[in-house]
Amino acid sequence: MSVLVSTDWVQENLSNPNIRLIEVDVDTTAYEQGHIPGAIGLNWQTQLQDPIRRDIPSRERLESILGGLGVSDAHTIVLYGDNNNWFAAYAFWVLKVYGHEDVRIMDGGRKKWLAEGRPTTTEVPSYPPTQYRAKDPDMSLRAFFPQVLESLHKPEFALVDVRSPQEYTGELIAPPGMMETAQRGGHIPGARNIPWAQAVREDGTFKSPEELRALYEAQGITPDKQVVAYCRIGERSSHTWFVLKYLLGYPHVRNYDGSWTEWGNMVAAPIERDAPTQTHGGEQLAPCPQG
Repeated sequence: MSVLVSTDWVQENLSNPNIRLIEVDVDTTAYEQGHIPGAIGLNWQTQLQDPIRRDIPSRERLESILGGLGVSDAHTIVLYGDNNNWFAAYAFWVLKVYGHEDVRIMDGGRKKWLAEGRPTTTEVPSYPPTQYRAKDPDMSLRAFFPQVLESLHKPEFALVDVRSPQEYTGELIAPPGMMETAQRGGHIPGARNIPWAQAVREDGTFKSPEELRALYEAQGITPDKQVVAYCRIGERSSHTWFVLKYLLGYPHVRNYDGSWTEWGNMVAAPIERDAPTQTHGGEQLAPCPQG
């Protein structure tokens, strides 16, 4: 089963009752402006995070949200969104934490669908409610502060900082306009800086496995290691987690969703501020929510 589906495949399956198409955008107003016919909209700020605790939604909350939207655990869920499928990948990670079997991402996301002139609508679909049943959370997909701290400088451990080079060096603590921030700038000791957007092409599709393998292995991020990806609040890093685990097949990859807003606020947490070891392809620091 491929975790990536094409825009052609999605259009051919728009009336398939076994599929639920879900849009998750950085810009939470994009769905209302027009979306793929039949697609459900999920808001990452209110539905894919716990409203009180710094955490992903509880099992019960996720079951209530998805069941109320007419999504069952038997459905094939196809995710897509804006900004190179960034938050679609975050939703993919959350669903995999809770054991949804068949989850896929539409390669190229919203950008490619619109560029190809495919149909959109402002009509919000209504599906009969279901009894969604999530599984116990798979904590092997998450990394927590103590685990990362204990693993620093171990040769079998590799950290990927997927933020911009300016955030990595501490020049910026967060992209402009971001609410979630930290007391200190810099990066976790030993982390390699590979900005998340380097994994996609100009049209929003993922690069080939050969290109991706070269990108990460050149920085020592190899499949024989225990890999942890992090960013600022865990969303950008879920995109890199998806690439490493599902497109390259790395066996041991975790997303540290506490990321820099936890690490940079933690008393006595070690921090480095050296520059990246190689030049990176200028990730834009646009004033939009960045994970």
